[in-house]
Amino acid sequence: MKAKIIKKTDIASFLDKLIEDYEAFAPVEMDGLISFEKVSSSSEALLDYPNSKMPPKQLLFPQSETLFSYSSTKDTGELEVPSGPEKPRLIFSIRPCDAMSFTLLDKVFGGDFKDPYYLNRRANTVLVSIGCTTPRASCFCNSVGGGPFSTEGSDLLLIDIGDEYVVQIVSDKGAKLLDKKGFEDTGKEKLDLAAGVIKTAEASMGPGVKTEGLKEKLDSIFDDPVWQQLTEKCLGCGICTYLCPTCHCFDIVDETIGSGGERVRLWDSCQFPLFTLQASGANPRPTGKERFRQRMMHKFSYLLDSCDQIGCVGCGRCITECPVNLDIRQVLNSIAQLESVK
Repeated sequence: MKAKIIKKTDIASFLDKLIEDYEAFAPVEMDGLISFEKVSSSSEALLDYPNSKMPPKQLLFPQSETLFSYSSTKDTGELEVPSGPEKPRLIFSIRPCDAMSFTLLDKVFGGDFKDPYYLNRRANTVLVSIGCTTPRASCFCNSVGGGPFSTEGSDLLLIDIGDEYVVQIVSDKGAKLLDKKGFEDTGKEKLDLAAGVIKTAEASMGPGVKTEGLKEKLDSIFDDPVWQQLTEKCLGCGICTYLCPTCHCFDIVDETIGSGGERVRLWDSCQFPLFTLQASGANPRPTGKERFRQRMMHKFSYLLDSCDQIGCVGCGRCITECPVNLDIRQVLNSIAQLESVK
């Protein structure tokens, strides 16, 4: 592990120095809710927090964004594409599960059909994550390839060892941040402390989800009537998809404004009836059963085919915020216990 040490009393000045060079975002509490917002001072940022209600996904993949605008006269027309952020961006105090979510979005938006809007923001953003010493009961990152101190997607990882943070250097982008003063070399004693913190946090997590063989099981029960039973509690409200750091479905609409207009991309959800409604009136997912099945299949089967990665980071937001207490872990473990259909 390549790492440095910084005293907790110095972390505020470190962030303030970064704010001078970066457009900085961090978890902020407003009206009792924690969300990632732009900060102008370290005093606004939270380091000791369970997790934000909304993931920081919208910083790279906004809930609504103009792709281009146009104007026209009788003889001419103009097209304008919005420019990206002028300053490099910093997302500070992000949890490892949310940092890991960007590794999937990188594959989705950087695949065969590259999305310049997302990719430009991503290339211009550095992530400083803070490990979870006390994972919540709803967390199951350890079941889906992550962990409370996973470095996937991060550039730096802060590990709380008491009065100091061990700062694990994950990438060259992260290493450049340590040019700021306040860091000391770490020794074996501090690294051993960090290893102990990580081990304790991992041991505190529950059994989570059985993902071994889950894709094959899902593929085999696509037409099984069990989906009707599994989806009985679901309201189809879509909150699980809107609060999910990896869900990325969107719609595109053209809005006319006088002699011009703009093309806008908006988040959408596979849980909504209109998502697959065709102009003819046909809908391949006419009921909640098909839409619920789509969410499970996409996250735990289809994305493994297209991106070689599960579409879930185990953040637990869909569990804590579901209005009918539908726990995805129970659903998946119920599926794992089913007999495969040949």
